[in-house]
Amino acid sequence: MIIDAHGHVHDPVEVHVGLLDEAGVDRAVLFGTRPHPERAGDLASLRREMAVLERALGGRADTVEAYRGAWRELDAALAAHPDRFVGFLSVPLGLGAEETAAVVEQEVLGRGLRGIGELTPPPGGAGLVEPVLRAAADQGRLPVVVHGSAPTAAEDLTTLAALARRYPEVPLVVSQLGGQHWMQAVELVRDTPNMYLELSTAGVVFAVRVAVEEIPDRTLFGSDAPYGDPVLARALVERVTAPGEVRDRVLGGTVAELIGLG
Repeated sequence: MIIDAHGHVHDPVEVHVGLLDEAGVDRAVLFGTRPHPERAGDLASLRREMAVLERALGGRADTVEAYRGAWRELDAALAAHPDRFVGFLSVPLGLGAEETAAVVEQEVLGRGLRGIGELTPPPGGAGLVEPVLRAAADQGRLPVVVHGSAPTAAEDLTTLAALARRYPEVPLVVSQLGGQHWMQAVELVRDTPNMYLELSTAGVVFAVRVAVEEIPDRTLFGSDAPYGDPVLARALVERVTAPGEVRDRVLGGTVAELIGLG
């Protein structure tokens, strides 16, 4: 089974399904989203959508109410295509341990979702992820996905690795290959047994090759659609791997185990 480990709700959702069909992808892990760059028809409208993304990545408007619209869109996409999407829910950061635990129980488990993410702590704020990891541990070792590209800083990746070691039963996925800090991300994930590295939006081809060589059992094919493309992301993985067990794990086997589809 080919599984895209990183996709965001598209408007309309059928466009996303078409991209998966074109790429020969069976299922996709689906995250909610507040920005919708796929809606943009020109540079001005794209700037407006990317401004929403910038606010989200900066940790602004990180309240439960700010997420409810994205949660409703995710619900609708999952209901429309339950055979293609596996839902993860992003939750606000900075709520405190008790409120975070309540949100995870009510909004993640209550929806029957398979994991938490994509979390977007502000630069230097990766420590805000800890209450989520604690709740994930308490609620059956839910996998947690954290944004790995800019504005994530090198110190954030180090913090995430330290938190992962504190909650060794929780699978912690760093997305987008850690962005410009990809070499550090590869090293940290390699040396932290419960961390995983998702490979979308790689800046250079050999970054994907090195990541798979170093951590073949904990690297995940992902597109980050609509920011990336499932066809291109799959082709890149296949370009740097040979047919066989490792490629099969990267293209879906490992994430299938994480989300209970194995």
